[in-house]
Amino acid sequence: MNQIPLVDLKAAHEEVADEVRAGFERVLANTAFVGGEEVRRFEREYADFGGIAHCVGVANGTDAVELALRASGIGPGDEVVLPANTFIATAGAVARIGARPVLADCLPDSQLLDLQAALDAVGPATRAVVPVHLYGQMADVAALTGQLPDRVRVVEDAAQSQGASRDGRTPGSGHIAATSFYPGKNLGAYGDAGAVLTDDEERAGLVRAIANHGGTAKYRHDVPGFNSRLDGLQAVVLRAKLARLADGNTARRAAAARYDALLAGLAEAGRVVLPVTEPGNVHVWHLYVIQVAGADRDDVVGKLNAEGIGAGVHYPAPVHLTPAYRQLGHSRGDFPHAEAAADRILSLPLYPQISPDQQQRVVDTLTDALDG
Repeated sequence: MNQIPLVDLKAAHEEVADEVRAGFERVLANTAFVGGEEVRRFEREYADFGGIAHCVGVANGTDAVELALRASGIGPGDEVVLPANTFIATAGAVARIGARPVLADCLPDSQLLDLQAALDAVGPATRAVVPVHLYGQMADVAALTGQLPDRVRVVEDAAQSQGASRDGRTPGSGHIAATSFYPGKNLGAYGDAGAVLTDDEERAGLVRAIANHGGTAKYRHDVPGFNSRLDGLQAVVLRAKLARLADGNTARRAAAARYDALLAGLAEAGRVVLPVTEPGNVHVWHLYVIQVAGADRDDVVGKLNAEGIGAGVHYPAPVHLTPAYRQLGHSRGDFPHAEAAADRILSLPLYPQISPDQQQRVVDTLTDALDG
């Protein structure tokens, strides 16, 4: 059976294989396994790519969220507002620093954070709001910031938005943002990796120190810290892929437009709901997420998978309905838009190398699955 994966990591590797091999040889020759010149160059290149003053490479995206929160002064006893429909790592990073996740609902069309719901969730103990830039487009950080009390920081979760912008601003500009280079991301490493992005030199320095056992020099520990450093081999991969990221995002936009056209009939018939791009966003389409209407979503996913179509669900349960966060005291019905989305969303295969013929097959198979 001709498989169409959700993400084609093999095709992505083939494009950079020679550069990666040469880069690995440099790292091995110099024995620069943790940090080193490849990491320094990647940090500068990714900061320049996003128009940000500082990029600090770290071990993974979850650590990046935690480090951004810590560097923003968030800690035990504080409350942090975040969307209910995010990957569990966002809440996990908040919990790891001893703060309390406070959930807010999403918008029904884009599934981005509902700003009014987030503002309504702000209380006396709130010290940060974490807007999640979901599926490849950015939440309205500027509008959110303008309505928050001065004591409340904005810490962006930009794990799905490498190369995205909204009204000319990129993740981390004017604030601080965390991103993930997990292999399936638009900019993916060959293992775990992440980064913190900011224009704030002081916070960038604090992130670098905390991630290096609390200091920037050997055996000097100025603040409590832990170990979360980007290694040289991953930096080699990221540098090679970064050089292709803009073109890859352009290809993703073209593929998303093809899906829009191919799915127009199903959308007009009310059988699927197409993704929405909010005004001002330059979308990078980390995921192409539709909503299935009038059918069992899990049954549709199963039928697609059985035909070799790598469809998936991001994410099948909102944070408040996971056992790990039962202690927050919520139940079904508390965040209706997040819950409705979790029951209906379906991610279709999307990556820069996907062909029009592959997309046609995806849509034909989806149509058959909806027909039962």
